[in-house]
Amino acid sequence: MLNVGIVGLPNVGKSTLFTALTKKQVDCANFPFCTIEPNVGVVEVPDARVDVLAGMSKSQKLIKTAIEFVDIAGLVKGAHKGEGLGNKFLSNIRETDMIVHVVRSFKNDDIIHVDGSVDPMRDVEVIELELAMADHTSVEKMLDGVKRTLKAGKDPDVVNQVSALEKWLAALSAGKLARTVEFTDEERETIKDIRLLTNKPILYVVNVNEETANDPNWVSPLGPDRLAVPISVKIEAELAGLSSDEARDMLLALGMTESGLDKVIKKCYELLNLITYLTTGEQETRAWTIKQGTKAPQAAGVIHTDFEKNFIRAEVISYLDYVDCDGEAGARDKGKLRIEGKDYTMQDGDVCHFRIGGA
Repeated sequence: MLNVGIVGLPNVGKSTLFTALTKKQVDCANFPFCTIEPNVGVVEVPDARVDVLAGMSKSQKLIKTAIEFVDIAGLVKGAHKGEGLGNKFLSNIRETDMIVHVVRSFKNDDIIHVDGSVDPMRDVEVIELELAMADHTSVEKMLDGVKRTLKAGKDPDVVNQVSALEKWLAALSAGKLARTVEFTDEERETIKDIRLLTNKPILYVVNVNEETANDPNWVSPLGPDRLAVPISVKIEAELAGLSSDEARDMLLALGMTESGLDKVIKKCYELLNLITYLTTGEQETRAWTIKQGTKAPQAAGVIHTDFEKNFIRAEVISYLDYVDCDGEAGARDKGKLRIEGKDYTMQDGDVCHFRIGGA
């Protein structure tokens, strides 16, 4: 399951967005540090293809993929020195796959800002510095330990790890993000399992007013180097309290083609280079998430590890062909069903049946 950590200053709409995304009520009152304990919610990834295939196959069960969101207390300037509460919960998002950083861009005198004014770029720099300083502490401790190992002998791997950690430490000391550092292949291999906050992909959710949320000419206040999406957290909160039909009607009335949740999920998948393939039958229709570039045997292994080991071939139909041909039989008759081997690279929307040895 994809895990996403949500960070931001207090009162930027972070916990309200979490509530809207997960439809799980959390405290989000109008004062700093309302979120004391980290909140965790699992969201089903909307995918109309699963519904369509389940209907065609008359499936008994329908399973979509899911994303887990982790919301922690708002961070403030000086968090790495113990200010506020958010720093205590950074460990809760250290193991996530990526970070959603919520930034406030709307003005409302009734909702206080922890720094007294609305300035998205300033807020981003505050949070990024706090994350960098938290990583700095972690890397410093790791480097001390690795250097002690180095004294016992000149292991090339340890030498490369020391070099990599020193590069990270220098960048973090300057307030830069860990992911901006360049390494040799040998250095990168020694640190590939170290999970730093600022080495994760970051999606910036800019909390805007209702009028701006659907503006096709919206320009991000965070510049071109940060992937940002505009969302009105207020609208998302209203949508979360409606039935599916009511939410659809509201989106139409607002001239919006998708909810903020859909936007966030699409951007999360884009940042992590994820795609979805599908399996369908009378028993079950299911969506499976894999990395872009995954080969067929490894995709089969997501279903069960034995499937990768005993992989023979994949019978593949693109989703559009599957629907156009009214199912597998029609696709087979029209030559749209392909037999793919171990070197086949999976594509988003592939409808698959894997042939496995001994099965």
